Amino acid sequence: MFEARHSMDVPATTSADNGASGGGGDDWFTSHTPPEPPAGGEQETAEGRRPATLRPVGGPTPGDGDATRRPTPPGAESAPGADRAEAGSTRAGGRHAGSPAGGSTGAGPAPADALTENLARADAPATPDAVLIRRTMAEVGPMADKVTSYFYALLFVRHPYLRPLFPAAMDTQRDRLLKALLTAAEHIDNTEVLVAYLQNLGRGHRKYGTRPEHYPAVGECLIGALSRFAAPVWDKETEAAWVRAYTTISQVMIDAAATDELRAPAWWLAEVVSHDLRTPDIAVITVRPDQPYPFLAGQYTSLETPWWPRIWRHYSFASAPRSDGLLSFHVKAVPAGWVSGALVHRARPGDTIRLGPPTGSMTVDHTTDSGLLCLGGGTGIAPIKALVEDVAEYGQRRAVEVFYGARTDHDLYDLDTMLRLQQSHPWLAVRPIVDRQAHLQLPDAVRDYGPWNEYDAYLSGPPGMIRNGVHALRDIGIPSERIRHDAVEELVATRA
Repeated sequence: MFEARHSMDVPATTSADNGASGGGGDDWFTSHTPPEPPAGGEQETAEGRRPATLRPVGGPTPGDGDATRRPTPPGAESAPGADRAEAGSTRAGGRHAGSPAGGSTGAGPAPADALTENLARADAPATPDAVLIRRTMAEVGPMADKVTSYFYALLFVRHPYLRPLFPAAMDTQRDRLLKALLTAAEHIDNTEVLVAYLQNLGRGHRKYGTRPEHYPAVGECLIGALSRFAAPVWDKETEAAWVRAYTTISQVMIDAAATDELRAPAWWLAEVVSHDLRTPDIAVITVRPDQPYPFLAGQYTSLETPWWPRIWRHYSFASAPRSDGLLSFHVKAVPAGWVSGALVHRARPGDTIRLGPPTGSMTVDHTTDSGLLCLGGGTGIAPIKALVEDVAEYGQRRAVEVFYGARTDHDLYDLDTMLRLQQSHPWLAVRPIVDRQAHLQLPDAVRDYGPWNEYDAYLSGPPGMIRNGVHALRDIGIPSERIRHDAVEELVATRA
């Protein structure tokens, strides 16, 4: 089947109980500030593991009025890092495949970013299904907005009880669906990467309470929208290709979720134990999970607040695993940022948030002694700090060079922490780069140091910094396979 590198979350569906397995509504919240009432009430989740057969387009849709089945909107959880526009420390996974954290994350190879690698097997002949799917996307591409709008209209007409689960403004949802389809069409024949990605996505969607019975409705409406707007090229063979593709995607996700259910919770409750406002719009938040939470430095998690139920955003861990079990995140509030704004301006010690499973693979490979070249911009310094702590804890002396970029001195909110780490570890060098003082952007500053031939590069921060950084690193001779970074396309996918 096909490879998905970014927001392949079309099959994502869930019940409306906010992902609380076994129901329970919103009573898990113990907020310091009372949250607004949730959009919907408590519902039950349907039972079962295997997906119902995907019905032909135009066929009957049993259960349309069944309010106990309430799938989450397709794309409600983007692929890792799709919401990194909220904070530079949120994460989309990296280029290097690290080991999963314990048995709970199951993180496989992260989707690769087009700036560093195109994993599609362009030299291999396309399968018949790939040809048909790409032909469909070429046909609907010029009217993508109409296609996605029609898909959601179709979904809401056939399943009207779903509408309250979606945000009032649907622009972001339409963008996510389109991105998923384009990704599928572009990378249809890379089975290995697709399966690893979908398994990770299926595990992550457990926190929504996703059940196998939820998948067919989304698939039918998706195919219904495509068949309408790709009518000039649509035929029985094309429809069959899409049915096969969607059925395979669904089954991979369902099987991964079922396996993961045997070894890990769908989500963790976590109490805020400290809230350190470093600047008017940046906070360092530390939480205590209600049970052990295994992860690796460089990974990230999805996070939900009591003030915006069913809205999850991704944030990187700002430290390596700690003996006290506490987790820290760096969050920057952005304009109209629902989750980031709530975390920075409303969260207080004693509040309870919810965490999804850890995932991502921008981790340190401890089987080598290569140096680490780390570029962190803004709150993107958070996962870089975690990587430094991981190297220190592992005990192996290897050179680590950290370039910490910011627009002003004020934005170097965690510089003191990084300098203390430098004083404790002679193998670590921290170089702050302030654009407005040096008139030099962070990636360009890296050119003045080096050489970097024996280094693995890590980048975390705003999309522009990562794009420029990748180009700069490649220009000075660092091969693409040694550059690990956020998936840039996902950094701008969501601003909420």
